[in-house]
Amino acid sequence: MNNRNVLYAAAFLRALATGMAGVLLGIYLATIGYAPAQIGIVVAVGLGGAATAALLVTLLGDRIGRRSTLVVLSLLSAGGGAIVAGASEFGIIAAAAFVGMVNGMGRDRSASLVIDQAILPATTTDQERTKAFAWYSVLQDAGHALGALLAVTPALSQMAFGFDETVAIRSSVGIYALLQLAVALLYTRLSIAIEIPRLVREHRMTKETRRILWKISSLFAVDSLAGGFLTTALLAFFFYEHFGASELAIGFLFFGARIANAVSHLAAAWLATRIGLVNTMVFTHIPSSLLLVTVPFAPNFAVAAVLFLLREGLVEMDVPTRQSYVMAVVHPAERTLASGVTHLVRLSCWAVAPAFAGLLMRGLSLGTPLYVGAAMKITYDVLLFVGFRKHKPPEERGGGDL
Repeated sequence: MNNRNVLYAAAFLRALATGMAGVLLGIYLATIGYAPAQIGIVVAVGLGGAATAALLVTLLGDRIGRRSTLVVLSLLSAGGGAIVAGASEFGIIAAAAFVGMVNGMGRDRSASLVIDQAILPATTTDQERTKAFAWYSVLQDAGHALGALLAVTPALSQMAFGFDETVAIRSSVGIYALLQLAVALLYTRLSIAIEIPRLVREHRMTKETRRILWKISSLFAVDSLAGGFLTTALLAFFFYEHFGASELAIGFLFFGARIANAVSHLAAAWLATRIGLVNTMVFTHIPSSLLLVTVPFAPNFAVAAVLFLLREGLVEMDVPTRQSYVMAVVHPAERTLASGVTHLVRLSCWAVAPAFAGLLMRGLSLGTPLYVGAAMKITYDVLLFVGFRKHKPPEERGGGDL
């Protein structure tokens, strides 16, 4: 198995575990007697652990060694998941969630992404780099969707083996830990070729790279804040309250949305070869925001669902193109730092906005976060186009790696 396939397989299994935890964690904690406030703390602490790990990886990952870092992160996730599955005391579970970076959000935001994205460009050519990122994103989306389906394992184990509810759900959380352990084993198969040589590692970041990172991270902050107004939980609540849609209908809607996201990643790679990475990011993102604004004005849920699915078919076309672009415009020795900085910016800003979105829903209207999020995303797109349309990656200017 070559390095790229190892990264693909690890990303899929990690997304499978994360998708499963996103559905089960809150239910599990409630089953063993935790109050909503305690559940919220455990989820927040787990995300805090992920952010802390991402910061450490950004600063130290290349020095420690990329393969070693990925293996250790996965082992910590497996150990944390195992302790959460077996413990009952709040302090122990909270500590395990932090150290194990247990993610209750249902989407992979782990520190391992920082290293994966730094390695991936070196496993392919400049011309195929965006396609490699697209397939990585497709596998993540597939893992998230299938992981959510794995949340039925407690019910299945109760029916098949006669487990009581607590034992059934504890054993299912244990599956999360086993999946993370499998990820660790996969990462041991990475070759020495993924490492940054010592002399290259001592490369000092250029002023140009600092300027690019500062500028693009500021724009990513705007986009991520906008995304925080449009989380799955808030959008599901909007459809439930505004259109009276059932949980089943909303569930199918978001399953369709994930399928649309996955297909769009491959479409983005195809389009980027024809119009360029920045153009693909901007000219697909703006229509997706305009479609989102139309959703609250739909006469019924069916029409709103169609508009929303059209939006979902465009909104994530900037994901593989964005990742590919950032890795292309920095020196190979700077990729871990660039990946880490942009990841931390997006993670922190994404976490801030939902509280404000909830206040807007309560104080103004249910559709207000959709309008605000769409306006912020369009602002981001315009600024990105103005600021970076002339700064082309190597494959668009006829050069090689920086």
